[in-house]
Amino acid sequence: MRSRPALTSSDVQKMMASCKAEAEKNKWAVTIAIVDDSGAALLLDRMDGAGPISAKVAMDKALTSALTRRPTKFWEDRAKERPAFLTFPAGAMFQGGLPLLHQGDCVGAIGVSGVQSHEDEQIAQAGVSALG
Repeated sequence: MRSRPALTSSDVQKMMASCKAEAEKNKWAVTIAIVDDSGAALLLDRMDGAGPISAKVAMDKALTSALTRRPTKFWEDRAKERPAFLTFPAGAMFQGGLPLLHQGDCVGAIGVSGVQSHEDEQIAQAGVSALG
């Protein structure tokens, strides 16, 4: 058996604070979802003014990124090349989800929804950077 790293509540809170700070700095109302490596929710925050659908989309982006261990932008680009990827059963196939990698293992993901996809990813990146 091998041991694998796992996110702690403290890790998740620190990442969420960084994501929210980035969103607030830019006056963006978004939903931020942080999941574990299986895509199970650890923390979700729908900021004031974020649309209701953003909660579902943020979770789907995080799920996709956690299960595939890739940024959702990768899948968005692949779907442009091969439209069959649109039926890929992993969630949302557009930019805004980033995996959380630690010592070569995926320990979870962050998904953001509510503004332009590249801005969603900018917010998620703030959380990834906070993990270190």
